[in-house]
Amino acid sequence: MQEHDHTHDHTHGVVDATLTTSARGLWAIKWSFIGLAITALLQSIVVIISGSVALLADTIHNFGDAATALPLGIAFLFSRRKATSRFPYGYGRVEDLAGLIIILIIFLSAVVAAYQAIDRFFHPQTVSHLGMIIIASLVGFLGNELVAIFRIKVGKEIKSAALIADGYHARVDGWTSLAVLFGALGIWFGFPLADPLVGLGITIAIFFIVWDSVKSVLFRSLDGIEPEIIHKIEHVAMGTKGVHSVKSVKARWVGHRVYTEIALEVDPKGSFQEIEKITKELKHQLHHDISYLEKVVIELVS
Repeated sequence: MQEHDHTHDHTHGVVDATLTTSARGLWAIKWSFIGLAITALLQSIVVIISGSVALLADTIHNFGDAATALPLGIAFLFSRRKATSRFPYGYGRVEDLAGLIIILIIFLSAVVAAYQAIDRFFHPQTVSHLGMIIIASLVGFLGNELVAIFRIKVGKEIKSAALIADGYHARVDGWTSLAVLFGALGIWFGFPLADPLVGLGITIAIFFIVWDSVKSVLFRSLDGIEPEIIHKIEHVAMGTKGVHSVKSVKARWVGHRVYTEIALEVDPKGSFQEIEKITKELKHQLHHDISYLEKVVIELVS
């Protein structure tokens, strides 16, 4: 039995992939934070003027979303640090921890929004400037949708589950922002409870987002991996000349990079040079076909 540890023998250029993707992630976080912060600030002005609790719930949530950039940014900064003897796999797991912090922030924003909406049922207030509320609703929708497109695009480029999830989260937020418009229209047509009802509806939508995010983050924290990634690794291995069979494939996410261990069967009569050639070719092809692959450990079995 032989074991080969192949780490970055094949790279496209001289820049470490982890550093490159982390820098790209930080860039996306910075600009999406700016976009959401501007959106929330514009909405907060209208909240003060109008007194709309539906718009207040949406604004609180957008501020919460902007705040999630902090733990995610810290996670990407940590992922750029080199592995140590204490942390031999590096600091990619900080990204999972950031995901949990993000979920907590979103949950707390939902609790605050729920309190405000329920309180408005017992203590009704006049909502004014309906036209401005409608404009603020559209601003919230457009701001979130632009951030969603941006985060999802960059997240898919660098294979960051946290960034992709944050992008889809922003997309749902855009639709909840649009719901504020219907609250304003309800008031316009003589139904004042439409405003707190929409605020409560937005809060419920946020709680559903929290639940979906919890499942996604825990999936990776428990070393879950998408089956299609395993199948792709197996397919590449079986397509490599000299590989007789693939006995097992294990893989896991560490941050937004994948570590994999492959057990192969090759010709036991092959020379050391021939076996080395097979493993080098397999690793080369894996890194070529799976850009987010960080480390490959190959075990040869008979």
